[in-house]
Amino acid sequence: MAKGITQEHVDAAADALVAGGERPTVERVRALHGSGSPNTVGRLLDVWWSELGGRLAAQQVKVDMPQAPATVAALASQLWEQALLAARSQANDELASDRHALSAERTVWDEERADHSAQVEAQLAAVTGAQQAQALAQTRLSDAQRLVEQQAAQLADTTQQRDGLHARAERLEQELAALAARLQQQEAGATAEREAQAQHLRLSEDHAYAEVDRARQESKELRAQLATLGRERVAQQRQVSQQRDEAHATVVVAQRESAAQRARAEALEQQLARLGDLPTAWQAAQKSLEAAAKREQTLRVELAQRPVAPGKRAAPAKLGKPSAGKRIVRKRT
Repeated sequence: MAKGITQEHVDAAADALVAGGERPTVERVRALHGSGSPNTVGRLLDVWWSELGGRLAAQQVKVDMPQAPATVAALASQLWEQALLAARSQANDELASDRHALSAERTVWDEERADHSAQVEAQLAAVTGAQQAQALAQTRLSDAQRLVEQQAAQLADTTQQRDGLHARAERLEQELAALAARLQQQEAGATAEREAQAQHLRLSEDHAYAEVDRARQESKELRAQLATLGRERVAQQRQVSQQRDEAHATVVVAQRESAAQRARAEALEQQLARLGDLPTAWQAAQKSLEAAAKREQTLRVELAQRPVAPGKRAAPAKLGKPSAGKRIVRKRT
């Protein structure tokens, strides 16, 4: 109930409105009193209407005129009854109207209260949603801060790696430049050595051809000497002929080996052009050259030790340079 509003206040206001010729209503009572909620004023005004009949009956008792003549009393009583009926009828009409207005006001008030409750619930829901959104935003903010910190650490690590890669790249460029210089020097040395080996191979081939020609010339001379000998030296002539044939076969083998060595040298030159370094082939060529030199020296010793015809000195065996069957190639580093 509104502060200060009582039943006496409502009764006094309603009586004042009736005395002024106005029908008591909730709005009029509130306007006259200056306060009070519509529900409280309406409830108190209903009590005033319910007590109005008793108050009128009591008022009727007060207006009785016992000393008045019977006719006057009867007319006054009829007039009063009609006034009461008219007042009751008017009061009932006003009461019905007030009840209807009060019901309408109560309906409006209920609707307003329902709307207010819905608004409050909506606002509470909005507040709850806002709180949840705030909590979610706070969580996202924390995640974003952690992500920023992680990305900052990754950025620092990446920067450090980049600096290290730059330093390594510079070091590799310096090493590459040094390797290029070394490679250029080695290529120049290999070219000079290849030319020297080619020159040596040509000299060895020329020497081998000269040796073969000399061996052929010696063979012809031996055959001439054997032709001048007598029948008494037939056995010795056969032996010398056999040794000559063996020497010729050995020379042929040496020629074939020399040709094979030249073919191997050409093959190694092709491999050198494709690969650039063949230390294993160099060692094999060196061993082959040494073996050819040993075989050639053995052949010359055998030719020097074989028997010759009387009066004919054996030509001293000449030891030439070993034929270079393969070019000696340094390994390119």
